[in-house]
Amino acid sequence: MTTSVRSEVDRAILEEVLNGLLARHDVPAAQLSVHTGGRTVTVGSAGKYPVGSITKPFTATLAMLLVADGDLELEDRLGEHLGELGPRVGRLTVRQLLSHTSGLPAALSGENVSTRQYLRACRDAELVLRPGIGFSYSNVGYVLLSRLVAEITGMDWWEAVEALLLTPLGIEPAFTVEPGGKRSVSTFMTGHAGRGRPVAQTLPEVEAGAGALALSAEDLVTFGLMHVTGDGPLSPQLLRTMRRQVPGVVPFGLANGWGLGLAVFDGWVGHDGTADGTSCHLRVNPTGEQVVALTTNAVSGAALWVDLVGRLRGLGLEVADYDLSHRPDEMPMPAGLTGSYANGDMEYFVDAGDGVLHVGGELYPELTVHADWAFSVLEPESGRRVLGGRFLRDPSTGLINGLQTGGRVAARR
Repeated sequence: MTTSVRSEVDRAILEEVLNGLLARHDVPAAQLSVHTGGRTVTVGSAGKYPVGSITKPFTATLAMLLVADGDLELEDRLGEHLGELGPRVGRLTVRQLLSHTSGLPAALSGENVSTRQYLRACRDAELVLRPGIGFSYSNVGYVLLSRLVAEITGMDWWEAVEALLLTPLGIEPAFTVEPGGKRSVSTFMTGHAGRGRPVAQTLPEVEAGAGALALSAEDLVTFGLMHVTGDGPLSPQLLRTMRRQVPGVVPFGLANGWGLGLAVFDGWVGHDGTADGTSCHLRVNPTGEQVVALTTNAVSGAALWVDLVGRLRGLGLEVADYDLSHRPDEMPMPAGLTGSYANGDMEYFVDAGDGVLHVGGELYPELTVHADWAFSVLEPESGRRVLGGRFLRDPSTGLINGLQTGGRVAARR
């Protein structure tokens, strides 16, 4: 994509666009902040929104601060700092965790309330990929990074992200869960699911480093501007390292590529995040000196974002996003697909004979495999055909050995 730099943006037009999309997608509240031409314009409802996985770039930046100070190396093995992980998980590197190439599952099964319980469960977790060979999105990896930050700094993750990152950037901290399991609904917007139904935040305390931040779109632009101006706690060289696409990494279903804590979108970088009843999005174009951030308090905010990208492009702001709409022609149902696939406690069952994908207790009919081994299904609620993921094959045998959906790899059982 050739990026044209928009020198200015009209506040009244942005307000009109956002208000129209709020009504169309039944989103109670949202904030849109756009930085271009050296100026930031923000419209919509002020407030802190639970940003879910956009917390991960903040945790990644904390880790890179430790790299900058010489307290951590990207090739350090976890076992050098967290000996309780054991030899198998302890051999994973910081770089692998940051880039989701560790092979760790997306989540852990069971009740792992304390840090000790969580680390014990990590030690026993079954890897879904051999470390370093492919991409599988993992909350577990970022929980371990937050624990690594705590071990090295002597502060818990909340203290470290506030003192070392948020406060220097001028961002007022807010969290969906705090130490001791404390939740303060007054400091952030309530999320909504399905026809405006309010929902509570349920992220466990131990997983805070993977998704506990609540931020405004303006806060996200402030964070993104580090990559535009080079000003902030990290050197321009380390910022470039975070943005640099990891070779051979295919985050199918999420982005065009991945760096260290950041998704890569055709010249732009950023991250998407969903918490309970929220959908938030960040895009940064370092060379074009542009940042776009959207925070919403409804699950339908994801569809609003897709429409917003189109509208912004129509206004001359070429925001990069991940497009999965165009797939090669379907092929006859291949042999050898039927069976179970698992990532941690999430199980997928493919019934190729009936053309059905089972995810947990939900059934997705009319499974269709395309010429690039991607597959699409019918979405039960809407009846729309959606891209579900892709099948993975062993390069030495050509046999199906896994599937990837939403960037997460499920290994064949």
